[in-house]
Amino acid sequence: MKVPIRYVAAFAAVTLVATACSSGSTSAPATIAPASAAAASAAPASAAAASAAPASAAANCTPVTGTNIPIGFAEVTLQSPFYVELVNAAKAEAKSLGYDMTMLDANGDVAKQNKDIQDLITKGIKVLILNPANPQAVQPSIEAAKAAGISVVTVDRPVASGANVHVGRDNVQMGKLVGEEAKRLLASGGKVIEIQGDAGGIVMQNRRDGFEGVIKGVSGVTLVQGPYAEYIRANAVKAMQDLLVANPDVKLVYSHNDDMSLGASQVLQAAGVKGVFITGVDGLMEALKGIKAGTYNATALNDPQYLGRLTVQAADRLLKCQPVPATINAGTTLVTPANVDQYLGDTLFAKFQPEIDWTTGQPK
Repeated sequence: MKVPIRYVAAFAAVTLVATACSSGSTSAPATIAPASAAAASAAPASAAAASAAPASAAANCTPVTGTNIPIGFAEVTLQSPFYVELVNAAKAEAKSLGYDMTMLDANGDVAKQNKDIQDLITKGIKVLILNPANPQAVQPSIEAAKAAGISVVTVDRPVASGANVHVGRDNVQMGKLVGEEAKRLLASGGKVIEIQGDAGGIVMQNRRDGFEGVIKGVSGVTLVQGPYAEYIRANAVKAMQDLLVANPDVKLVYSHNDDMSLGASQVLQAAGVKGVFITGVDGLMEALKGIKAGTYNATALNDPQYLGRLTVQAADRLLKCQPVPATINAGTTLVTPANVDQYLGDTLFAKFQPEIDWTTGQPK
């Protein structure tokens, strides 16, 4: 599937690429550093970053063979339907490829996640898949995994160093795509309410920065930054109730995921407020159905099932000593009333699964 270049150019992979696999020895696998200091604490590289170099296999890599090879998944939380879908897809892909995956849920607690990683290392896993609760606070656990000869694949949220591969999407670009549509919808100006994800979170920062980079400075548009609602609809409902009292003239709502925007829409409907544009990120099918019905306006796709599958595929390639780029971009696109029909379906999140070039890590 071809992806328009404007949707993927902003997600340039880091310039160094390689693979590393666990051979059962105690030597640490080869690791990939972020492309720059900025990338170390941010989401995947921006459009200013260099293009990806071809992937290459790590030297002295011994393929791991056998059946029911143990791999581990340290997940940040299962409180979000997005992460539930991601984990379920990863489990299914691992089973289909002959791996025995153990998944541990940190429930948002970084201390528990560090303990989870230690438990997975003790179980003898060959690859650690990690969605970090806090990218900085898990670094000692990543180093412990490396010392045990375990390769590390991060998903959704990158870490500063130590991961062999990161699998994700460009959250800055997602915010930018929605911001451009919001700019178009607000041609006559108006007030924007932004409901944020988690305080200090990398995904939050990038979805915020991508959107605000477009919308700030637009003539006649004012922005109200709402509270952190942790990507949870119930939290967004409460936040929007308070925001609506203070901002009855709101013209557009942008949240860092669709679940929160749907909560905000619920509040507006209950209050009898009409004519407010609703936008978000993730491609929740409920949001797409709202776009079709005229009650929602735009979302950027973020298929969690594909993210889960690609993550396990990357781990599989590492263990087989096959070339893997340091960064894999699962791709995104914008959905509006103009193209919603092609993405409607019966899945929880809209499918967007462009074929990946395993040399560059980019959608073909």
